[in-house]
Amino acid sequence: MDMDVPGDKRLAAAVVMHKGRVLLVRRSETERFLPRVWGVPCGKLEPGESPQDGVLRELKEETGLLGEVVRKVGESSFVSQYRGHEVKNWQDNFLVKPLSRHITLPEPDQAYAWLSPAELSSVDIDEYNLDIVRQALQRP
Repeated sequence: MDMDVPGDKRLAAAVVMHKGRVLLVRRSETERFLPRVWGVPCGKLEPGESPQDGVLRELKEETGLLGEVVRKVGESSFVSQYRGHEVKNWQDNFLVKPLSRHITLPEPDQAYAWLSPAELSSVDIDEYNLDIVRQALQRP
């Protein structure tokens, strides 16, 4: 097997909720994966990093927010291509309570919105991210 091809990837996603609203972030147009699509903060885990630590790190990197994991709400998976090879992506999804309020996005063409569940369809959110939000909205 080609040593440059990664194995399965682990990811974590944060559904940040405050006063009944969900934080969505629009990806930059320069992103290779789903440019300009709205979704929840999400990213790859570092080697040896727990999903809970990874989701809080990604939240800070993508939004500047500090957060606290409330609970794991579910899992998602998808297959992506890397240099012509299929890679399986496994993702843990968490409900996160924000501990700070000031949002700082890494790219100037990004945007964010706090939306009620009824307003989610008012932005260009894909079905995958919508499913992650639905997992968090279901009661445990």
